[in-house]
Amino acid sequence: MTLSGDLLIGGANVRGAAAAFSAINPATGNPMEPRFAGATKEQVEEATSLAWDAFPIYKETSLDDRARFLEAIAEGIVALGDDLVLRAIDETGLPRGRIEGERARTVGQLRLFAKEVRDGRFQELRFDPADTERRPVAKPDLRLRNVALGPVAVFGASNFPLAFSVAGGDTASALAAGCPVIVKAHFAHPGTSELVGRAVADAVAACGLPRGTFGLLFDAGFEVGQTLVADHRIRAVGFTGSRRGGTALMKIASER
Repeated sequence: MTLSGDLLIGGANVRGAAAAFSAINPATGNPMEPRFAGATKEQVEEATSLAWDAFPIYKETSLDDRARFLEAIAEGIVALGDDLVLRAIDETGLPRGRIEGERARTVGQLRLFAKEVRDGRFQELRFDPADTERRPVAKPDLRLRNVALGPVAVFGASNFPLAFSVAGGDTASALAAGCPVIVKAHFAHPGTSELVGRAVADAVAACGLPRGTFGLLFDAGFEVGQTLVADHRIRAVGFTGSRRGGTALMKIASER
């Protein structure tokens, strides 16, 4: 499968307009093709705007439709076959067994969340019926359920190119809850991230979901991540990384 090095915004390949970078093969020290261009602030804004527009529609999808979407992502990742495994090996230097095991974990997470979504217990539904005969005043019915927060930004981890990356546990749980996701891919394995990101985008299209349900952004520095966390439309962040990076993002969030 040919990689483009493009961002995924609104289900479309979009060429990044910020500085470009290449993955480095750790076994050889050589740069790998293609070049990946980072997203500008304007492109981050477009992705977050589309996610915000998608949110009121996606959060009300039926549980069965949402579960099928998660299963479609899992099937798409499996269908990538050796293209995904070999690219991940080249970008990370990890052995085949580790990559195949991590792929199985990623697919298993998605399917587990699909099962939990269909079950519906995560909503913690409560219904306290009305009592019109109650005195001195009638009692109204009271209803409670857990609802989605809004768009979620997910940061790919350097040391887990699949299970804590584009379609890893943070993304799977957010999509399961009804939240659109924008992933800031890790610059150490951008090709692996693009392949998985395409599988997610294909599942969005195949399931007829709003095109802002998922986005994938690249950046070799910190600007994209900082811009995402500072945006008022991003309602939660999934981050796996250094203490320094986490506290920096926490500071940005606290100052919104």
